[in-house]
Amino acid sequence: MPEVRVDPITGLKTIVAGDRATRPGGGLSAMPADPIDVDADPFAPGHEDRTPPEVDAVRPDGSAPDTPGWTVRVVPNLYPALDPASPAPEPHAEPDLFQAFPATGAHEVIINAPDPVLSLADLSVEQVATAMGMWRTRMRAHAGAACRHLIVNERREGGASLPHTHAQLYALDFVPAGIARERERFGAYATRTMGGNLLADLLQHEVRQRVRLVAYDEEAVVLAPYGSRLPFQLMLVPRDTRAAFEEDGPLGAAMLHDALSRLQRRFGCNPPLNLWVRTAPSGAERFCWRIDIVPRLTHLAGLELGAGVHLNIVAPEQAAAELRDA
Repeated sequence: MPEVRVDPITGLKTIVAGDRATRPGGGLSAMPADPIDVDADPFAPGHEDRTPPEVDAVRPDGSAPDTPGWTVRVVPNLYPALDPASPAPEPHAEPDLFQAFPATGAHEVIINAPDPVLSLADLSVEQVATAMGMWRTRMRAHAGAACRHLIVNERREGGASLPHTHAQLYALDFVPAGIARERERFGAYATRTMGGNLLADLLQHEVRQRVRLVAYDEEAVVLAPYGSRLPFQLMLVPRDTRAAFEEDGPLGAAMLHDALSRLQRRFGCNPPLNLWVRTAPSGAERFCWRIDIVPRLTHLAGLELGAGVHLNIVAPEQAAAELRDA
C-alpha cells in the first residue's frame, strides 16, 4: 500500500507507491546515449584552448598548464552562474516585495578525466579517486565560502550541456534553505540524543537492518535512502563519519564507482543522473558529509513541482534488492 515517508536528514516527505509502476506508461526508462564527438569536445586533450585558462590540474608528467598531459583539469565555467565581481543590483522601490543580491562566488568546472566518456562509471576506480581528490582540493581552495556545492550532471536529461564527464563546484556566499534545514536537523538530533550524529546513527541502523543496504567496503556504505524521492536513488556514507568532505580521510571512490556500475548493469546503460556532495556548510556544529546519487528515470510532474512532494514508484527496499543482485 502507498505510504508517506519522511526523510530523516532533509525532513522532506515522499509518497512511496510501488503499484503505480504498473500503470500504462508508468514504467522506468533509460536509453543508451550517443557516443561523444571527440572533435567537438572542448574537454578532450589537445583542445585546452577551447576552455578558459586552467586554475588547477593533476599533471603526472609535469606538463605545462593548458596543454595535454593532465589527468584532471579545473577551469572557470565559461558561462558562470556566480562571479566574484558581480555588481549589486539596483535597489527596488518595493524592497519588502522584491529583493535581489549580487551573485558573488565562484563557479568552476572539474574535468574528471581526459577520456571522452559520459559517466564516472566508465572510468577506472583509480581515475575516480583522482577526480574526487581534486573535488576535495577545490573545496579547500574555497574554504571561506558559506557553502560549497559540488555536482555531477550526467547526460542531457540530467542537465549536462556537455557529455564529457565533469563536475561543477559552486562556492556560494549563502547557505541555501534546504541545506540550512539539514544543518538544523543535525543540530536538533544532537540535542535530543545528547551528542548523537544523525547520519552516523542512521547508518548503524541501516547496516543492521540490511533491507536498504546495497554495497559496502572498509571506507563507505551505499544504501537506498528510506525516504528516496526518486526510483533507485542512492546515498554514499563514509564509515568514518566526518563533517566535511574536504577533511583528510577516505573518499569512498571504490563505492561510488561500484554504485554507478550497478546502475549501469541494472539498466543496460548509464542512466541520466544527478550526483552531489553534501559537505558541512558554515555554522554546522554537527554534520556528516555524504554523496547523493539520483537517477533520472521518471519525469517530475505537478505533485513534485507544485507541492514539493515526490512520488516514488519503486520502493527503496526493492531498488536496493535489485542493485545488490546487479
